[in-house]
Amino acid sequence: MTQTPRIFDGHNDALLRLWRGDGPATDAFAAEAPGHITLPRAKAGRFGGGFFAMFALDAATGLDLAIFDNPPYDTPLPPQMDRALAWDIVQGQARVAQELDAAGQVWLCRTGAELRRAWDAGDPMAMLLHLEGAECIGPDLEGLDALYDLGLRSIGPVWSRPTAFAHGVPFRFPSDGDTGPGLTDAGRALVRECVRRRMVVDCSHMTMKGFYDVADEGTALVATHSNAHGISPSARNLTDDQLRAIGETNGMVGLNFGTVFLRPDGRRDAAGALDHAMAHLDRMIALAGEDHVGLGSDFDGAPMPEGLDSAADLPNLVQRMRDAGYGAALIDKLCHENWLRYLERTLP
Repeated sequence: MTQTPRIFDGHNDALLRLWRGDGPATDAFAAEAPGHITLPRAKAGRFGGGFFAMFALDAATGLDLAIFDNPPYDTPLPPQMDRALAWDIVQGQARVAQELDAAGQVWLCRTGAELRRAWDAGDPMAMLLHLEGAECIGPDLEGLDALYDLGLRSIGPVWSRPTAFAHGVPFRFPSDGDTGPGLTDAGRALVRECVRRRMVVDCSHMTMKGFYDVADEGTALVATHSNAHGISPSARNLTDDQLRAIGETNGMVGLNFGTVFLRPDGRRDAAGALDHAMAHLDRMIALAGEDHVGLGSDFDGAPMPEGLDSAADLPNLVQRMRDAGYGAALIDKLCHENWLRYLERTLP
């Protein structure tokens, strides 16, 4: 049997899950369950690492996944989050990342060369620290230095709510991402500073106007966990023109496994969603180019397809690629090599 290539993941919410749990995070990460990404499940599915997001969850305005059961839907954007609260939450998740690193369960990477060494070593898994929504950073960029020193190398200026830097798209179906304004002046300053520091700027969750504003600042367009709007018309997905722009700027887009972003009907239903995942991959490759597409699972943050219940099931997705006629070289690109090459030329 052909071995499954190792997987580099563009986005997951494992740190949020571990931060919210009881007991030591290192114990929970080493356990069989629960969670989409644990050490046993990662080993079983050849999950080799990726972007681990820190996200300031506002429990008072949490997202009710039941809305996805009856499209169409249109959730209003929650209010901007208090910066001090967001800072405390993100610092808690940063501590979890450092605990996993200190325990030898992950290798927290800060440079492109370090990432490649970690990947080639194979164990422990490689971790890149990502911030999903920059609520914890001041409009004058206060806090960015401290986060960078902790290992932060990737920032999404928004989740699906406004920040001082930009607007996020609502969870709306059907809709494209043209739902609000783009980058603020502070947002442009943040993007410029990320470019100067050679950090990744993630456009997932950003409005269409914000997406093109990022391009205007001279950086590659990256959407770590977004899909093709032409297959599933969610506001969270990218139009054909946006996918082309990612390829034209030498950027990256990662396939989101969340059923609500895969299915053409926008439903949470897990049945058949892996078939739709292949349709998204086909379109993303055709438009962005085969060197600019990877995976961005949204593990521990979204409802998963039937047959892809956790990282342990990643071989099922790879087998779908083989069944669709994807060759070994293309599969390696999608599974890890495109992300690694992009990050080697982008990170410090």
